[in-house]
Amino acid sequence: MLTCKALELRQGDFTLQADLAFTPGQVTALIGPSGAGKSTLLAALAGFLAPESGQVLWERQDLTRTAPGARPTSVLFQDNNLFPHLTIGQNVGLALRPHLRLTTDEKAKVSDVLAQVGLDGFEARKPAALSGGQQSRAALARVLLADRPVVLLDEPFAALGPGLKDEMLDLVQGHLRAAGRTLIMVTHDPADAKRIADQVVLVAGGIAAPPVQTETLFANPPQALTDYLGAG
Repeated sequence: MLTCKALELRQGDFTLQADLAFTPGQVTALIGPSGAGKSTLLAALAGFLAPESGQVLWERQDLTRTAPGARPTSVLFQDNNLFPHLTIGQNVGLALRPHLRLTTDEKAKVSDVLAQVGLDGFEARKPAALSGGQQSRAALARVLLADRPVVLLDEPFAALGPGLKDEMLDLVQGHLRAAGRTLIMVTHDPADAKRIADQVVLVAGGIAAPPVQTETLFANPPQALTDYLGAG
């Protein structure tokens, strides 16, 4: 289980408090107003932001001062973080070996995971030759291959059209959730949460509230969520 224990995050004059746990193997959406701290919380979980106080725990192990690469987390960013000078096969292969000296078996794994996300035969192409949706699929393939138990999604599909975004959310649910990963997804869109999230963390007013089942939260939203949804 991934736990925020009395966590306090600070960036300039902004502070965010989080005292909650994420249910293993489930999809949790972080939702709330712009600037409320959703991506800030994700950065702390990934190890990119050191907390002012409190702890980040994984299965009772303190990760608070652990470097990002040593954490049980993979991150899927909005810009997909693909290197333009590398082929799609190489970008995905980074999940296995940063130096990219892959064995024959490892190259086969790259091909297999690309096929899983609908990019069979795309290994030799560069990111610029792919559409936005295809680039998102390549980034997802790298996360799949990394095989970390926790996947953090910082609005990776926000730039896609509604149809493509829904398709990518379904791929995430179908592949990552089915593999038992714990997914934590930042979103501004309540429809994203309703589509794939088991539970929702409302981030507003300097507090990341404990998770609530998605259906329950939207059926009886607290005032902070009502204000946000009303603001559209």
